[in-house]
Amino acid sequence: METLALSDEILMSVEKPARYIGNEYNMVVKDPEQVEIRYAFCFPDVYEIGMSHLGMQILYDMLNQREDTYCERVYSPWPDLDRILRDKKIPLFTLETQSPVRDFDILGITIQYEMCYTNILQVLDLSQIPIFAKDRTKEHPIVIGGGPCAYNPEPIADFFDLFYIGEGEVSYPPLLELYKTYKKSSMSKQEFLLKAAEIEGIYVPSLYEVTYNADGTIETIQPKYENVPAKVKKVIVTDFNAAPYPMKPLVPMLRATQDRVVLEIMRGCIRGCRFCQAGMVYRPTRQKDCETMKKYAETMLRNTGYEDISLSSLSSSDYEYLEELIKFLIEQMEENHVNISLPSLRIDAFSLDVMRKVQDVRKVSLTFAPEAGTQRLRDVINKGLTEEMIVNGAREAFQGGWNKVKLYFMLGLPTETDEDAEGIALLSERISEEYFATVPKEERVGSVQITASAAYFVPKPFTPFQWAPMLDREAYVNRAYHVKDTFNRMLNKKRLKFTYHDQDISILEGVFARGDRKLCGVIYDAYMDGAIFDAWTEFFDMSRYERAFEKNNMDYKFYTERERSVDEILPWDHIDAGISKDFLIREWENAQKGIVSQNCRSFCQGCGAASFGGGVCFESKN
Repeated sequence: METLALSDEILMSVEKPARYIGNEYNMVVKDPEQVEIRYAFCFPDVYEIGMSHLGMQILYDMLNQREDTYCERVYSPWPDLDRILRDKKIPLFTLETQSPVRDFDILGITIQYEMCYTNILQVLDLSQIPIFAKDRTKEHPIVIGGGPCAYNPEPIADFFDLFYIGEGEVSYPPLLELYKTYKKSSMSKQEFLLKAAEIEGIYVPSLYEVTYNADGTIETIQPKYENVPAKVKKVIVTDFNAAPYPMKPLVPMLRATQDRVVLEIMRGCIRGCRFCQAGMVYRPTRQKDCETMKKYAETMLRNTGYEDISLSSLSSSDYEYLEELIKFLIEQMEENHVNISLPSLRIDAFSLDVMRKVQDVRKVSLTFAPEAGTQRLRDVINKGLTEEMIVNGAREAFQGGWNKVKLYFMLGLPTETDEDAEGIALLSERISEEYFATVPKEERVGSVQITASAAYFVPKPFTPFQWAPMLDREAYVNRAYHVKDTFNRMLNKKRLKFTYHDQDISILEGVFARGDRKLCGVIYDAYMDGAIFDAWTEFFDMSRYERAFEKNNMDYKFYTERERSVDEILPWDHIDAGISKDFLIREWENAQKGIVSQNCRSFCQGCGAASFGGGVCFESKN
């Protein structure tokens, strides 16, 4: 490694200096002078969060497999170091070589959630790279955005040269080859962007013109040039077993949020919950075969020294080889004292039997995600979960020795009534009663504890609820207080706990999720007013955004509280996520009627994902 970018004096003055020194186990070391492309991969949040992201590990490994490319990492510096970098005019640097990010060829930023938008500007600013793409020249890095928020990139379109739509394993090879030609030739940046736009899955926002109606809605989104596609279709991995995967993942220098070996068993979800963007945009559902997973598990544990392994997917219970894989992991890993984590399980007899096998005698809490308090509302959101299924699952859990249950809900869902909100407390109470009815007094170890947590519903692009209005700030608060009051009236209230999220963060997330290009000015002004780490409640300040909206003569309620017509042109309509608008409209109408749609393995709903020719869609045709 080169000399550290920060002096010992600075490192000793900041919280957790290990965030900034690199040199982690399995870190890739190359000679920067011997590669053609230097790629700085950024997760715009603190190190511990970014190091937990599987997608970053996959692309870091994939890019570094190329002899012509050196991929290094950069994370958002915590506010204490942020101040020092500004005061001392030290440019932001990568961990591998401690080199200034501004000296790289490409800066790739993964955008996992809307509330990191000001951190993107922080990274550009501290890197001494012009914040607006229009101000950057061939001398600056090409700034690429990717990840789930790229499915509506418009609120941050002015800050990026291009966006990668879809899964990163597919279109990077042609993009990097084009970049090498661009770097060595007299090709202008504009010419490079025009050629990049011809690559599948690459969206170049500066090549499109957006016009508006008098009421502020979008009139047109059109390419400015003939060879620029009118719609940019996502790219996906169709042969999931052959997809790149890191056999030597980075091991962080300090404990990360997810500090373990992660096996991605499946991508996508068959369930079709109408609020869930991931379940829609990662279609079609694809899974890796069991033998591949076994090989990965053995190799990655050996290469990291980890004693924990986690199965990653949106719905692990739907992985067809789960029982076989768990049996293998238990048999092979037991002698090495490896702990197995199984998130995203549906709570049923099979899942609980699996969890009994992988958890020790001291049972940790179980997590259910009913999402809504009443059956009527669960049908509206297409959760595919009845109250009896939930209660039966709780009963099985109590019989198996668990006595702590976490329940996840949303408030403000489309068509929600006071009765639906009260149902959160009533369902929690019913589950607590089931404990006393199931477990004899002499067999109880401690007391039952039911923790219900409610997030506020945020409509997302490419979901059937993308047209739905959000509640106003006062209505959200009143709804949460009403649920809390209902909990206080329950007989078992001492064994029940209710928590809920910050309404202002959820409202702003809703603004950015469905926003258009006019929000670029708002985000910039909020950042210049001091907004960073907005996903962290201790740093978030809504007043900064209120001032920014006022400065830009905009009302945030335009993006949150109005119901869109299905005929309205939406800011992301020129992005093709592989899900047809006809399907989304049909599901939106079914939601309002409370009609439940079957999952993808039971019956094809004709969402459009079959056009990719793989996954569960392909399986159903053979």
